[in-house]
Amino acid sequence: MMNNLSPSCMKKNALASDASPLRRPGLTLATLCFAMLIAQLDTSVVNLATRPIGAQFHAGVSALQWVIDGYNLTYAVLLLTGGLLADLYGRRRVFMAGAAVFTAASLLCAAAPSISILIAGRVLTGIGAALMLPASLAVVRVAWPDRKARARALGIFTGTNGLAFIIGPTVGGLLIDQFGWRSIFFVVVPFGIAALALSPAVVPESADPDGRHFDAPAQLLGIGALGGLALAAIEAHEHGLAAGVALAVSIAALILFLRVEAKRGDGALVPLDMFRRREFTGAITATAGMTFGMYGLLFLLMLTWQSSGRLGAVGAGLALVPMAAIFVLVSPFSGALGHRVGDRLMTGAGVAIIGCGVILAGLSAGQSSLLLPEIGLCMAGLGMGLATGPLTHVAVSAVSVARSGTAAALLNVARMVGATVGVAVLGAVYAFAEGGTEGLHIALCLGGAVQLLTAFVALANIPSRHKATAAE
Repeated sequence: MMNNLSPSCMKKNALASDASPLRRPGLTLATLCFAMLIAQLDTSVVNLATRPIGAQFHAGVSALQWVIDGYNLTYAVLLLTGGLLADLYGRRRVFMAGAAVFTAASLLCAAAPSISILIAGRVLTGIGAALMLPASLAVVRVAWPDRKARARALGIFTGTNGLAFIIGPTVGGLLIDQFGWRSIFFVVVPFGIAALALSPAVVPESADPDGRHFDAPAQLLGIGALGGLALAAIEAHEHGLAAGVALAVSIAALILFLRVEAKRGDGALVPLDMFRRREFTGAITATAGMTFGMYGLLFLLMLTWQSSGRLGAVGAGLALVPMAAIFVLVSPFSGALGHRVGDRLMTGAGVAIIGCGVILAGLSAGQSSLLLPEIGLCMAGLGMGLATGPLTHVAVSAVSVARSGTAAALLNVARMVGATVGVAVLGAVYAFAEGGTEGLHIALCLGGAVQLLTAFVALANIPSRHKATAAE
């Protein structure tokens, strides 16, 4: 029987067999967490550096926007590509390629002699993140086959988001003050080097082509759909016509993408039958709703606090620390809690708690004390800690191992779409209401209401106990 195996099948089986057992699970998880940490640190600290970057390069607002959005847009449009490459060619291989690109690009940003080189470096970091993060989530799905152990690992992995929220605004502000803006790009380099050094020894390799191949038309249409949506959200505030054109391109590309994928069947870039699993669709919807309100909350609170003079950049960053600390403390236990009380309650209740926190922050707008907004932020941190890990676990566990990279990519797409659209829509509502107390009140109550709706979607679609897929 062994003689009848083709070389490609032997290679596939060899890669899959390396995924278990884990000899050093702690080091494996730490290595994967480094990827999440550097991606989130990069996002959180660069926002603090736009003013000194603009002063050094005499750059206008448009150029500075692309220092931020060059990363976000590239990351958004290449997520599906990164997830597919991980499934096809090896999750460790793609993870290491992403970490290498991200680390090298961060060094390029730190040494950039001009604003154009800096923007190019940010685009490259987006490419690195799009390769690295779906691959790291897929590794967790494959390397921890036991449901309870996987849920615990994902709780710790997603909790790294909160750690980045603590480190980024506080350490980033201090570094900029003491050593200049270039220092923030050096912060991620040691973590990237550590991930590259540890990966060959502690991260198992696996791949599941499962009859799929790199599909250029679907890739381009996916890029058009995601890129158009992200660009429309980015340009909505200042360039309405450009945003409208980008949105039209996004919708047209999405329609064509769905038609192409329907014809591809199981060999599609995104097999549409994944969305027939109610728990997967519920987790994707709740994740998008969660980031819609959460990122809208952070954007509007930071904007109003700083523009009104109530808090400076460092003070606003410190105001986020209690929320982030609760997120970090709760996330590692979300897997065990989910195993005890069920995924439905963890995800639905978690997203609902965030929504209530966002509404509380909106209702307390205009008060002289920051107590109620801080309570709202802490509620959001608690809800994120309870829901993020279980939502991730439900999404990647709802599909077969062969689709784990694609599922991880789609989860990150949902997170990105929710965050980008949330900032754009709630920011537009705030501006339409002429800002101030009334604008903040309306926008945040809307954001919280969307989150309560998606919490109901999670409760209606996610089973209390995960049912293994046939491929598990």
